[in-house]
Amino acid sequence: MKALLTPLTLGRVQLQNRIVMAPMTRARANTDGTPGKLAAEYYGQRASVGLVITEGTQPSDDGQGYPATPGIYIDAHVAGWQEVTAAIHAGGARVFFQLMHAGRMSHPDNTPHHRQGVAPSAVAPGEQIFTLAGMQDIPMPRALLTEEIPATINEYRHAARRAVDAGGDGVEIHGVAYLIHQFLALSANRRTDRYGGALQHRARFAIEVAQAIVAEIGADRTGIRLSPGFTGMGLHHGDEGPDLYRYFVGELDKLGLAYLHIVHYGDEALLSDLRKLWHQALILNRPERAREDFGKDVASGLADLESYGQMTLANPDFIARLKAGAPLNTADRATYFGSSPEGYAVGYTDYPALHRS
Repeated sequence: MKALLTPLTLGRVQLQNRIVMAPMTRARANTDGTPGKLAAEYYGQRASVGLVITEGTQPSDDGQGYPATPGIYIDAHVAGWQEVTAAIHAGGARVFFQLMHAGRMSHPDNTPHHRQGVAPSAVAPGEQIFTLAGMQDIPMPRALLTEEIPATINEYRHAARRAVDAGGDGVEIHGVAYLIHQFLALSANRRTDRYGGALQHRARFAIEVAQAIVAEIGADRTGIRLSPGFTGMGLHHGDEGPDLYRYFVGELDKLGLAYLHIVHYGDEALLSDLRKLWHQALILNRPERAREDFGKDVASGLADLESYGQMTLANPDFIARLKAGAPLNTADRATYFGSSPEGYAVGYTDYPALHRS
């Protein structure tokens, strides 16, 4: 546990400890994609961690998948997020924006332009998605034309610059489940151009996104989140999954990114290989990490930081509770997304801290 509470230099910023607030979609943004009225309070409450990674923020109209998720690509978004980043910095934490292009995990009812989602190929995920009209089938996405891909990459680059304009210390490329991952996955990518086929080609889109962001804001302000064991949302890599991620991480390592953030689902041999391939900071998230295991990955050297999701959601004073050995609040799944009938703050900014529990 003690190792978690030591400082660390991450890219160009100094972190007060090695605990990361994982990105968590909360679906409480305004209709124009600006942060909701309590976003600064929500994030500021949790700023005793070393690094806050924001909820997924779409880099464009095409990038929105769900209702009430925030964006970071127009002036109004920047102005709204400036209040949030100021609150996070006031609490001592640093903040990276997670850039999340939903790709095919979208519905026209949820996007500003009401168009079908875009994806590497016209392959529907075979799932439903929440809309304001209720759960609906996700429609067939439109396959991006080869000549459209540079513009999509540029959306990420532009959003990275806007995130820094908004006071962000950097950005995290969301590489799990959504557009980046859809290009990687055999089940979603049936292209025959330079972005499909062999694993090296399927990784090309993600690598070019990372290169564009690095050119715009610097490698030391760029991270990426991956999950080699994730198989939800109709995604799979066949038998070549481990080789795909070994290749991909090796190529990303050459860019000198600030960090690699892995959501880990149990392939310890692959995790060990990725640790050896990666020469910068590694953040490790174990979704089912037990309290007695807090800090073990940092102490062992497997990771440089550990990220926590629902535990930081439910415990605004997560660090204080760890230091005191105090009990942890339990997150209420019923209030993860959107406002509840009882009020906007319920399950958002009303979790009790030790001094008021």
